[in-house]
Amino acid sequence: MPLALELISPERLLLAKPVEMVVIPAAEGELGVLPGHAPMIVALKGGLIRIFEHGQETAPFFVTSGFAEITPERCSILATEAIAREALKKSEAEARLAAAKNAWEAVDKNDPFARDQAMAAIATAETMLRLAAG
Repeated sequence: MPLALELISPERLLLAKPVEMVVIPAAEGELGVLPGHAPMIVALKGGLIRIFEHGQETAPFFVTSGFAEITPERCSILATEAIAREALKKSEAEARLAAAKNAWEAVDKNDPFARDQAMAAIATAETMLRLAAG
């Protein structure tokens, strides 16, 4: 019995199909989701959504953040931004990293929330750059 995968961005439904497994970049680390998985909702960090069909990895997507709702039959990913891996551009990743570093310099280091958000933006941009270059 396959797992129903949905990948949704603010603009549109990007993907809806049955898959064998999906690996998502959860805030706590990579999380593999198979049919029958325990229900949960997890926050996503910047990283790669890896999709497995017919025993092979297919068409990965980079997400900047978001949430995933997991049930035994379905994994619904609500991404703040999702980009097909092959569409990642090194120049855009470099620009995002520079902007994130500038934002870090300007952030109030005494504000833990702002500090964490700025650090997460840097980590996401670094991941995007690594994936775009590789």
